[in-house]
Amino acid sequence: MSPDDLDERCIQFLTERHLASLTTLRADGSPHVVPVGFTYDVTAKRVRIITFSPSQKVANALRGGRAAVSQVDGGRWLTLEGTVSATNDPAIAREACEAYARRYREPKVREDRWVIEIAVDRVLGRVAV
Repeated sequence: MSPDDLDERCIQFLTERHLASLTTLRADGSPHVVPVGFTYDVTAKRVRIITFSPSQKVANALRGGRAAVSQVDGGRWLTLEGTVSATNDPAIAREACEAYARRYREPKVREDRWVIEIAVDRVLGRVAV
């Protein structure tokens, strides 16, 4: 389905405090899967994940391509897919940290903050159980 098809139950699920798995691609094309906290901006259709510069996920995102974040809670799950990028723009990092704090907790202060962004164009999942 499209991100435009997300109903209120899906959007609510994306605001609950759950961790997820982020899948990016290594240089050799193999999947790199790690647990992450993330936020989703319904209006911009954008996933944001805060991290730091030496992480493998930043290196993978800087190459571009596609990525997915998948959140699971029992029989409920959603996977958000799209093109991936990474930035260390301070304004974007500040917004991403504020959104993360609302969903999870205040993140630690880091001088080397990066944000991975997924421009969501495809959604898979089942929220009603």
